[in-house]
Amino acid sequence: MQVLQVQLAVQADPAEVGRARRWVRSRLLNHGVDPDAPMAETVVLVVSELVTNAVVHTGCPAVLRLCLPMADGPREDGPAAPLRVEVVDASQAPPTPRHAGADEDATNGRGLELVELLCERWGWYPDGPGKRVWCEIGSDARPADPLADVDWAALAQ
Repeated sequence: MQVLQVQLAVQADPAEVGRARRWVRSRLLNHGVDPDAPMAETVVLVVSELVTNAVVHTGCPAVLRLCLPMADGPREDGPAAPLRVEVVDASQAPPTPRHAGADEDATNGRGLELVELLCERWGWYPDGPGKRVWCEIGSDARPADPLADVDWAALAQ
């Protein structure tokens, strides 16, 4: 299967996260994916989490890469094979899931938990002087609000 690979350089500025989300939406639309499809919403959320982790925790620029499987024609529900998201940063520190605890109002600490929940697979590996964090999202991705029924108090125990 052929794959279209596109990438975006991201500066070490939290404002870049919004730019990355807009860029991903436009790339998906150009690839024939309905921007309101659950898969597209999931990709945007995952990109937001991974780019945030890269720019906030490393303080260094990063590269966001989308690997889009090529289909014979446009599909409203997304590509036939999983779409791959990669974020390469300059830190050698492995991504470490943190637990936000039972505080439902906490604004951070759930990023990698979301990635694990929303993606078919995810992982990381050393890449040159830094690392590459990757994930794969299928066309049957869950809706962007998969946490509506999560019992946060039970998870914090």
